[in-house]
Amino acid sequence: MSPPHVLLIDDHAMFRSGLRLVISSAMAEAVIHEAGSLQEAIDATPDRLDVVLLDIHLRGLSGLEGLALLKRKWPRVPVMMVSSQSDPETVHLALARGAAGFVSKAETADQIVQAICKVLEGTIAEGLPPAIKSPSARSLTPRQCEVLDLLNQGLSNKVMARRLSLSDNTVRRHVQDILEFFNVGSRAEAVATARQQRLIG
Repeated sequence: MSPPHVLLIDDHAMFRSGLRLVISSAMAEAVIHEAGSLQEAIDATPDRLDVVLLDIHLRGLSGLEGLALLKRKWPRVPVMMVSSQSDPETVHLALARGAAGFVSKAETADQIVQAICKVLEGTIAEGLPPAIKSPSARSLTPRQCEVLDLLNQGLSNKVMARRLSLSDNTVRRHVQDILEFFNVGSRAEAVATARQQRLIG
C-alpha cells in the first residue's frame, strides 16, 4: 500500500508544524504537504492527495468558502475540517458544505490521528454528535453550494449559467435539487432556510 499524501491548510505556521509532528509520529510513512492559504494549496500542491485537513478560519477566503474550490480540484479527495470551534452548528455547516469529517483543535493527538485514519478509510471522523456523524447524511455538492450563494445574491438562472459557465438546464436542475434538499417550494424559501442554518451569510 502506498504511503498516504496529506495536505495541511492552516494560516498558522506553528499549528501546521505541530500537526505535521503529530501525524509523522503516528504515520511515519505519510507524505505531508503544507499550505498557508487556499490559493497556495491550489497553486503549489501535487495532483496526488489522499486527504486534506482544512482550517475553517483562514485569512482571506475561509475554509468553508473554499471547500468547493478544493472539491473541484480534487473531487475524490476527502476534506476534513479542523477548527477551534466544535459547536453543532459549525459542524453541521462544514458537513453540509461537503466536508468528509470534522475535528476540533482541542482534541488530543491520538484523537486527531484516529479521525484522519477514519477519513482515509472512507468513514466519517469520530467525535461528532450521533445525529451528525452518519455517513449517509445528505449534504450539498460543491456546485450546489455555488448556486446557493448566487441564489442568495438574487441572480436569475440565466445570469448564474453565465457566471458558472453552465447551461440553463444544468442550473435549473441544481436549483431544483437545492429546493428538494431544503424541502421548500421556492427559491426565496431555500435562501431563507439556508440562512437559518447558517449555510450562507
